[in-house]
This record gives sequence, structure tokens and C-alpha cells, in this order.
Amino acid sequence: MQRDDRLNNLPPVPAGAAEEESPKDGAATKAPKASRAKKAPSAKSKSAKAKSAPKKAKASRTSASTSKKKQAETKQDQNEVPRLLLQYRNETLSALMDEFDYKNVMEVPAVQKIVINIGAGEAREEARALEGIQRDLSNIAGQKPVVTRAKQAIAGFKIREGQPIGASVTLRGTRMWFFLDRLISIALPRTRDFRGLSRKGFDGRGDYSMGLTEQIIFPEIDFNTIDKIRGLQVSIVTSANSDQEGMKLLEMLGMPFVRQEAV
Repeated sequence: MQRDDRLNNLPPVPAGAAEEESPKDGAATKAPKASRAKKAPSAKSKSAKAKSAPKKAKASRTSASTSKKKQAETKQDQNEVPRLLLQYRNETLSALMDEFDYKNVMEVPAVQKIVINIGAGEAREEARALEGIQRDLSNIAGQKPVVTRAKQAIAGFKIREGQPIGASVTLRGTRMWFFLDRLISIALPRTRDFRGLSRKGFDGRGDYSMGLTEQIIFPEIDFNTIDKIRGLQVSIVTSANSDQEGMKLLEMLGMPFVRQEAV
């Protein structure tokens, strides 16, 4: 048999290659180094943690108690029925049915919404005027107002399309009845030289609009914080079909109109 000389013809292996491979093979067999032991907490850190624990517990208790109180107050406000609404249900409803001979309770007119509007003609020259109007409206109505903008440009009044020209608030439900009660019982009697509301403010469909010359007649407005005395318009929208029904509804709710004989 002939001898295989292919092994003798292989190139020689470099001397450093075997030494470089040996540490790699040994690295896999080495055991990982033991992790450093954690330092034991000192007595100072233990005492600091012990002191901070009751403080955190007290803070969490106080925050929980305040949140519970706020929730209880909001529930109480929501469940509270306005005085004027009770008067409407107990007295005004039956009186209107007898006077106008309504066959169904749903035919009796009721107040649907109240819109409060303040114009800001000076807002095109002074930007802060609109902020004061919004602040006054939110204090009066208890609701954030909406900025009204011009629908079209009017060259005579120097108004551009989309320019802010005022602010308005629409009240419904419980807030509407509370505002109407404050308007009738507190705000209107505080008006300077007040002699009653005009009966000519109806629009022919039972809705009534009135103009107030000063916003300071409302007790929510502080005279020392306002920047200017402004007038506002209040529109009371009812479900009445005629001015006579709307007028009678507001009269029974306590609206101080001028006497019929003086008209």
C-alpha cells in the first residue's frame, strides 16, 4: 500500500495561534465571580425610614379624607333642588293649568334655558377686555363662557370676520333655576332706580329679553376687582306659545314687571 502524504503538505500552524485559543477555551470553563454582598442598612437609614413612614401614612389619610369631602359636597349640590323649581312644581303648574285650561301637564309652559351675553366692542383695541368679560360671566353664571365671534366683516364698525366681539353663557337645568332665583330675589332689587321690568321685552313667542346696565348688581362680582362697569343682556327662553302665557309664567315665578295699569 502507498502512504498518504497529504498531511505532510499542510501549511505549518503559527506559534501564537494555539496560545490565543487556549484562553478562550479556558474562559468558558471558569466559574463566574461571586457578586458583591450588599451592604447592610445602617441604623441611621432605618430610623429615617421609620420616621418617614408615619408622615406618608398621614398625608395619604388627609388626601383621602379631603377627596371624600369634595365628593360628598358635589353630591349634595347635585341632589339639592332649587327653591324656584319647587315653587314651579307645587304652585305655578296647577295655577297655569286652571287659568289657561290645559288638558295635559305637558302643555304647561316652562323655562327651558337662560342665555347671558356681554358685548366686547373695546376688545378690538384692548385684548384684556375680553378676559375681564369672561371672568365676570363665569362668576355670575358659575359656568365657563363661550367667546362669540363675528360671522361677517362690517366695515362701518371696523369688524373683521372671525374677530371676537363678546362672550355668552347658556344655562340649563339646576344652574338655570339657581340663577333665575338670584336674579329675581337679589340682583334686580339692587338695581339703581329700579321701578320694574318692561312688559315689551317679549318676542311674540313667549321668550323674554332684558338689558342690565351694571354687572355689579350680582353679589358674586367684587367691585374692587373689576376693570370696567359693563352691561349685559339676559334672554329667558320658555316653551310658551304666546307672550301672554310667557308673561304669566314669569309673573308667577316672581319676575317684577311694571304694573299693568302703568303701561
